[in-house]
Amino acid sequence: MDTDVIVVGAGPTGLMLACELALAGVRTRVLERRTEPQRDSRALSLHPRSVELMDQRGLLDRFLPLGRTVPGWHFAGLRTQLDFSGLDSRHGYTLFLAQARTEAILEERAHELGVQIMRGLETLAVSQDDDGVEVEVRGPDDGTGTMRARYAVGCDGGRSVVRREAGIDFPGTDETLTGMLGDFAVVDPGALDKARAHGVIVAPLEGGRTRFVHLDPERMRVPAREPVTLEEFRASLTRVCGSDCGVAEPRWLSRFGNATRLAESYRSGRILLAGDAAHIHFPAAGQGLNTGLQDAMNLGWKLAAVVNGWAPRGLLDSYDEERRPVGQSVTENTEVQTLLAELTLVGQYQRPAAALRKLLDQLLGMAEVNRRLAEQVSALGTVYPPVTPGADPLVGRRMPDVGLTAAGSEATRVYELLHPGRFVLLGLAGEPVDAGWGSRVEAVTVDKYDERADLDGVTEVLVRPDGHIAWATRTTDGGARIDDRVRALTAWAGTAS
Repeated sequence: MDTDVIVVGAGPTGLMLACELALAGVRTRVLERRTEPQRDSRALSLHPRSVELMDQRGLLDRFLPLGRTVPGWHFAGLRTQLDFSGLDSRHGYTLFLAQARTEAILEERAHELGVQIMRGLETLAVSQDDDGVEVEVRGPDDGTGTMRARYAVGCDGGRSVVRREAGIDFPGTDETLTGMLGDFAVVDPGALDKARAHGVIVAPLEGGRTRFVHLDPERMRVPAREPVTLEEFRASLTRVCGSDCGVAEPRWLSRFGNATRLAESYRSGRILLAGDAAHIHFPAAGQGLNTGLQDAMNLGWKLAAVVNGWAPRGLLDSYDEERRPVGQSVTENTEVQTLLAELTLVGQYQRPAAALRKLLDQLLGMAEVNRRLAEQVSALGTVYPPVTPGADPLVGRRMPDVGLTAAGSEATRVYELLHPGRFVLLGLAGEPVDAGWGSRVEAVTVDKYDERADLDGVTEVLVRPDGHIAWATRTTDGGARIDDRVRALTAWAGTAS
């Protein structure tokens, strides 16, 4: 078997996962039915946690020059924006960047790591046995064939063939509402502020294009499968904001719906799901692509550990245990946002909906409320449940990207230490730490680090490859600390090498 993992789908989630697997030495093949990379970009943003992930892998310098940073983001289209700038991150902003750019960067990185990306192959069927999985594909010449690997991951979107073949249910709600988006080469700049004032999202794109996204009460029940025409878009804008905004030369017109579903499980034996194959929802607050990238970061190192033979018992199961609740949270908050938008458009609800929006705007003006929702949408508030009771409060949280100086080394940051995708054991008490787990764990004795209240009294921290904290201790008893350390490393990084 010349392939360890087959990833179906070369979107952002599939490419990110492939990079994570290949970084860990896993032989990875990506299958994509499209013959060319996607030109049009439904998603346009990388939220703070996704930006952190790119920083953790040393890729941020490839992303930042191509995008534009914005410190705030919307929730349900309310006037008061979520403030990302005050969150606990070096990257308190959304990076405004077209999905096509994100895919291109990740594909370039995947090639550098030796990933085999095979385009023009449609996945027809997936089956599994005790030793591996078999994927049946059809090529551009209509010829069929099969490929075999130890594991397969479906990153093939909301209509996932992999999910269907794995027999994983996809419960939820069907589409009841649709919106429209259009990318135009020609617009009337003088009409854009008026459009925004009427709830139309207007976003400048690269190449001089402008995106419009909106809901039209008269067209919001049109099925998403029905194509959008330029005439319809112009008439719709005129109804919504009193002007067609001079839109012309459309480069892309699309309709999107609010079908919301969450996979019953993210894993069935040797078949796993990530991204839209595991969860779909209305694109409220731009969380879909970001959630998929974060799925990939969580799954990549765990699946690699299994393939490489050192994963402790239950590690791969923790992917579903940690990420499915996140998917549920995202689907729930997008449903809330969609309902609020819909009520605003329906005649008998417009007055109470306006009052509700006014109230929510006032609530978002309260720092504590704003921060709570900002942490949720940005994913900086994601906390995974601790494996053992009585764990330190830091366990499961993101490791802060503190600056530090290691013994005999130059100043660095925690995220720079995560570039190779390994565990990092930090000795914050200034005493030597020696993990004994070989290349799986980088042990760093820290001489100095940025002071933070949440790290007060912490003597050692074990950081997972995805940047979350696996274990922390505040004990000053050297013997007890070593015993706890060994237990934690064994639970997360397997037996010592």
